[in-house]
Amino acid sequence: MDMSKKPLAVVKVGGDVLLGEAERQGISNNIYDLIEADWQVIVLHGGGPQTNRLQQQLGMTPNKVAGRRITSESDLIVVEQAICGEVNVALTQLLQDKAINAFGCNGASGKIIIAEKRPPRVVSGAGADAIDFGEVGDVTAINSKLLQGLLDLELVPVIATLGVEKNSGRVFNINADTTVVQIARAMQADLLLLTTAVGAIYKDLSSPETRIAKVNATEARQLIVDGIIQGGMIPKVEEALSVLKDGVKKIAIVGPQQSGAFISVARDEGTLGTLIDAGS
Repeated sequence: MDMSKKPLAVVKVGGDVLLGEAERQGISNNIYDLIEADWQVIVLHGGGPQTNRLQQQLGMTPNKVAGRRITSESDLIVVEQAICGEVNVALTQLLQDKAINAFGCNGASGKIIIAEKRPPRVVSGAGADAIDFGEVGDVTAINSKLLQGLLDLELVPVIATLGVEKNSGRVFNINADTTVVQIARAMQADLLLLTTAVGAIYKDLSSPETRIAKVNATEARQLIVDGIIQGGMIPKVEEALSVLKDGVKKIAIVGPQQSGAFISVARDEGTLGTLIDAGS
C-alpha cells in the first residue's frame, strides 16, 4: 500500500487531558480506532499542569503574565523534565500498551519543530511595557520530511512541544495550540483533532442536548462573537480555523474519554464532538 495515500489525523493532547484515568485510556483507545481504520496519526502534547506541579515540588513559583508563561533558564529545565520525562514517556507507554507503535520524541529531535526566540512584546492586560518571555520560542518551520518518514515506517510520532533554533541546539518552550496548527498545515492533514475535557462546543454547557455537531468556519467565528465559544477555547479555535484555507480539510473538538469519538468525527457521523469544516 502507498502509505502517503492514507488519511492523516493530527491530534493535540493537553496536559490537563492526561490527568484522569478515563481520559488517558480514552486517548489510546481512540487513536487505536483511527489506526485500525487505516489512518496515519501524529500526536502533539503539552504538559502545563505537570510542569506547574513539578515546579511547586521544587519550591519554584510558575511565573505568568496575563495568562502567558514566562520561562527562565531554570524554568526551561523543569519544562523539559515534565513534558519530556513525564508526559511524553507516559503517553508513549499508553499507546504501546495498546499495540500502537508510538515513537516518543520532542520538537528538538531531528529538528522536527524549528523555532526562534520570541521578541519582547506588549501584552494585553500586562501594561504598556514590552514583556520578555525568556526561553519561549515561536515556530518558524516544521520538518515535514522527517515526520512523513516516521509515518511511512508505520510509527505514530508522539511529540513534546519544544522547539529548537535552526542554526544551533538552543531549545525553546513553545505553545502547543499554535504548534499543532503548524504541523497540520505543513503535513496537509485531513483532520486536526483538538482534545478537551468538555469534548464539544455546547450552546449551554449544562445541557448535553445543546451540543453543536457541525459548523463551518463562518459559523464558528459567529459562535465566538455570540459568546458560545469562550475563554481559553477562543484562541484554540481561532488558530485552528486558519488552516482550513490552507488545505486541512476538517477540525474537530472532541473528548478523549468518549469511546469512539475520534473515528466518529473522522467519518463525519455527527454523534460525538463538534466538527468544523471550511463550508461552501
